[in-house]
Amino acid sequence: MNPRTPDALDLKLLQALQFDGRAPFSRIAQVLGVSEQTIARRFRRLHDTVRLRVLGITDESRLGRSSWIVRLCCTPNVAVQLADALAKRPDTAHVALISGGTEVMCAMKPRSRQERDELLFDRMQRTPRVTSVSAYCVLHSFYGGALGWLTKISALTPDEETALRPAPGEPTASPVSLDPADEPLLALLRRDGRATLTELQAATGLSESVVKRRLENLRATGVLYFDVQHDHEPLGREANAMLWLTVAPTRLADVGRALATHPEVRFAAATTGPANIVASTLHLSVNDLYTYLSDKIGALDGVQSVETVCRSKSRRCTSCRISVLVDDATEYPVAQDFAGADVVPRGRLVVSVGR
Repeated sequence: MNPRTPDALDLKLLQALQFDGRAPFSRIAQVLGVSEQTIARRFRRLHDTVRLRVLGITDESRLGRSSWIVRLCCTPNVAVQLADALAKRPDTAHVALISGGTEVMCAMKPRSRQERDELLFDRMQRTPRVTSVSAYCVLHSFYGGALGWLTKISALTPDEETALRPAPGEPTASPVSLDPADEPLLALLRRDGRATLTELQAATGLSESVVKRRLENLRATGVLYFDVQHDHEPLGREANAMLWLTVAPTRLADVGRALATHPEVRFAAATTGPANIVASTLHLSVNDLYTYLSDKIGALDGVQSVETVCRSKSRRCTSCRISVLVDDATEYPVAQDFAGADVVPRGRLVVSVGR
């Protein structure tokens, strides 16, 4: 077996962490019938072999904020620099290179309309070698967030799932207002979702009991969830694609719900723009992707057209190691406050915002 290929116990651990990213190793070990030392050892090995990380993610919709998916067409020689620069922004949730490295796609979470407009209509317009920008507002999520792709792999038995799933929260109907102490707490969890209580205390200056209470409140209201990030190739998923579906409005909800049930789908949402559903999918191979498009997507009533783009690379967005950065923030405005690469001449930019 390839040393990077997770075995059955590794897959159980990955799925357990997707259900509860802060589950103690002792509880996971007890449910799976192994020692705590075994789980800790497996976690460290997965960190080294498949780049396993558990990150605390803020659900911006619970705070009354919108999320955006942005596509930036650029010249190939600047794509990596642009992706790395975007990955360093605090309002970037995810960055990927697509279309053979001629396009950068990112998920953005601006905290206000002003921040959104400043990014889309100011900084990106002044970014060199970017030729077009298309931005789409996420209107409704069908799958994703706390429901990660690992929840679909069926590594755990039903009894194990029941034992490891945390008690469901009670999200409120109205937007949640953050306490000032929540910001440093969330900031640290974005870098390490399994940060210890001692580390969380040091970051916030709060007592252990208060940290526990704030953490429980953030999870119960749905503001905070945990995502498991890892390389997909060792799990046998060689093809990684983005699908942009144009769907008849009367069938939008039905198509979205159907996509959510597909084991290949790790994210699906309704968006603004000409393509009104976007989905991220994982496949065994490009042949498997073809079969999925022809057999499953083709069978969905209401789908009028599909744009399929393969993802080349992903840039991890919190505490990630950046190999190529930007040298002059005044000449590379999308990467303001970051330092590193060569300045290139400015190009013509067209901005399109789906409303």
